[in-house]
Amino acid sequence: MPSFATEVKNELARYIPEESCCRNAELAALLRMGATITFGLRHTFGLNFTTENAAVARKTLQLLKLEGHGLRTEITVSRSRRLKKHNSYAVRVMPEPAVADLLEHLGFLHDESLNMESDRELLKKNCCRAAYLRGAFLGGGSVNRPEASYHLELVTGNYGFGNLLYTLMRRMMFPVGFTDRKEDYIVYLKEGDAVIDFLAMLRADKSVEAFEIARNLKEVREQVNRLVNCETANLQKTVDAAGRQVADIRRLAAREGGLEALPKKLRETAEARLARPDASIVELGELLGVSKSGMNHRLRKLHAMALAAEGEKHS
Repeated sequence: MPSFATEVKNELARYIPEESCCRNAELAALLRMGATITFGLRHTFGLNFTTENAAVARKTLQLLKLEGHGLRTEITVSRSRRLKKHNSYAVRVMPEPAVADLLEHLGFLHDESLNMESDRELLKKNCCRAAYLRGAFLGGGSVNRPEASYHLELVTGNYGFGNLLYTLMRRMMFPVGFTDRKEDYIVYLKEGDAVIDFLAMLRADKSVEAFEIARNLKEVREQVNRLVNCETANLQKTVDAAGRQVADIRRLAAREGGLEALPKKLRETAEARLARPDASIVELGELLGVSKSGMNHRLRKLHAMALAAEGEKHS
């Protein structure tokens, strides 16, 4: 069964923005996440993009063909020999002069100098900012199934890029966090509503619907568990209290005169408790026609008398 993150990426990979500016922004973030620039003869550039998701590889290839007209591309698959390791998909753009035009178009190249961190020129419009974050998620994102915990993250090995994503999401009013893990930098969300809003912004509509259904079921289960735990705790308190009351009454029964020496109301209460050791205070009160507070008052008196009798026994 594929992970929820894989399902989200597969859905997003099928969405191609209509506007060229949005395709550029998404492609730029994808390449930031998973591509390296190669160098060929006569100062030409190439690109190598790698991912473990076949749909992401296909979308990257599609965006490259749409925005980099005439580029020579190929896609290869490497099968891992390690247990439970996923296949690796590599999209390769051959070094040629046209790649420099694409890099300039995306803002990766300025006056023959590489710009490895900032894509602010691509992020002037709201639609482009959403597309950029969609590319970042496709290239290095993950999200937990809501049955487990609410957690979405974007992972990059570049601090400047990570900080750009963090700043962008903060300006878009997401409750985002930023941390590091070994050699990676993590931009993350941990609130269910924020995760839903983020996925909706990326255009993962079916995944949002699945997330909301799963979250609702999770919240119902948690509420039921809380009620069951509360009821269990109350039941345990009732059992413990009844056990103490029975012990008190047996102490009084063992003394000279036994229960017959008790006042009538207390004797009736003691006999009712011995006959119904599993009954609640309310049930005992209904049996004797006494309110809950009245029953508690009688049982406290019996407890005090049992403590006094125990004291007399040891004096």
